[in-house]
Amino acid sequence: MTDDTAFDETHREVRSRRIAAGQARTVLLRKSYDAPIEDVWDACTNPDRLSRWFLKVTGDLRTGGTFNLDGNASGEILRCEPPRHLTVTWVYGDRPVDEVDLRLSPGADGTTVLELEHATVTTMVEWDGQQVDVLPGMGSGWDPALYALDLHLKDELPDALAEEWQRGVTPPQVEELISRSAQTWAALVEAADASH
Repeated sequence: MTDDTAFDETHREVRSRRIAAGQARTVLLRKSYDAPIEDVWDACTNPDRLSRWFLKVTGDLRTGGTFNLDGNASGEILRCEPPRHLTVTWVYGDRPVDEVDLRLSPGADGTTVLELEHATVTTMVEWDGQQVDVLPGMGSGWDPALYALDLHLKDELPDALAEEWQRGVTPPQVEELISRSAQTWAALVEAADASH
């Protein structure tokens, strides 16, 4: 079972901005972690730690270099300013190139505020034979990752859970989080679309 408090304390927002591929819609997640900024940065950029809570990463990991997330996305590192800002392109299948921005800032009492913004010009994708809006899936894809990062930073990520994630298996205790996240993101996207 996931921690509802941690879920509720994550700020989620739908935005828009321009990226190299054109005018994009974005999902933004903002969460505070009870860890120093250098530790959060290291967990998000050190390949050994990243593979523990997210995915195995390989590549030429420097500004201008490339990365590959095992079984997922690849891209180019556009900006890397330790320990505060990382921007990468996000290439997933044959879709237009997305951008992902990771921003860290000091919070209160030694905490770190993480903002992750994923921007895409893709609006619809085929899923199980139907056309669906891509944004709720993007948002609900990042929520479990930020949950796993929280467990990792607290040194509470069980080995079995990490191994399941690495194999691409969704652990049962995370299914509820994904379902709740998908509903939350769908409502946010609907509200954002209605306001335009």
